[in-house]
Amino acid sequence: MAPPMGNTKEIRRSSGSGLRRRTLLAGVAALGAAGAMGATSACSRVSTADTGDGGHLLEQLRAKGTVRLGLAGEQPYSYIGKDGKMTGSAPAIAERIFKRLGVANVQPFATEFGSLITGLNSLQFDVVAAGMYINPERCEQVIFADPEYQMLDAFIVPKGNPKNLRSYKDIAKAGARMATGVGYAEIDYAKEAGVKHITTLPDQLAGLLAVEQGRIDVFVGTAVTVRNVVRETETTKAEATEEVTPYVDGKPVIDVGGFAFRSPETHLRDAFNRELHKMKKSGELLDIMRPFGFTKDQMTTITAKEKCKP
Repeated sequence: MAPPMGNTKEIRRSSGSGLRRRTLLAGVAALGAAGAMGATSACSRVSTADTGDGGHLLEQLRAKGTVRLGLAGEQPYSYIGKDGKMTGSAPAIAERIFKRLGVANVQPFATEFGSLITGLNSLQFDVVAAGMYINPERCEQVIFADPEYQMLDAFIVPKGNPKNLRSYKDIAKAGARMATGVGYAEIDYAKEAGVKHITTLPDQLAGLLAVEQGRIDVFVGTAVTVRNVVRETETTKAEATEEVTPYVDGKPVIDVGGFAFRSPETHLRDAFNRELHKMKKSGELLDIMRPFGFTKDQMTTITAKEKCKP
């Protein structure tokens, strides 16, 4: 999930009861282990030369029976759960759709968010399943399915929100110390609003801890991500704000996230899109995403084509 920054974005929580911070930390460690396992499968990479005929990856995946998903370890989009298994809204959607496309198994490949597009195009995995925000810069590097969700931002702030931070402009006016994730769109939104003190942290849990310890004044992320980490850690020292609308060139921005594919593979992207649209129409998509913190308000009819326009 993140626009103007030029790579990729995010993941989320398991559909069970609330996770404690020890569990979240364990998930981060497990994610690294999964990445290491995924790296060993590089010898099975499938070449997808741009022949101009829409690509043959779908047929190859059906023959292998497995699709490799690029994950980035962010709740609730895609991450490794407390049981060491892949979870999140994007993997849950991918499992359902690829099974219907004749690919029975999904295999996680963990990497940093900023490496997702590079990893996809270097054949480390077959599709980015990380809730990545769709924007024109990314559309020059990959092709996107239509988005499965739309999203505004939210802030993690100290309990009581002592600096009264409810917008990016508030952060700038207060001279507050802000952090967000590496490669996140929120970096550009903050700069647009005049925020001067911006640092990056590995994930939303690191952001929560930094706020609790007073090392930063605010951590900025997507609304669902922020709310989930505050709720699941049961923190008494920090809280999540209401949703925040970012602005670019004075205009409000609603971000959308979707699955990314290598540019030659239009057949695979189109087949994926057809199943996704069926799920949207029936309400099945919301049913899959609801356990990860999504609501009807996050469902969207915006298309990838609209968001890819400069």
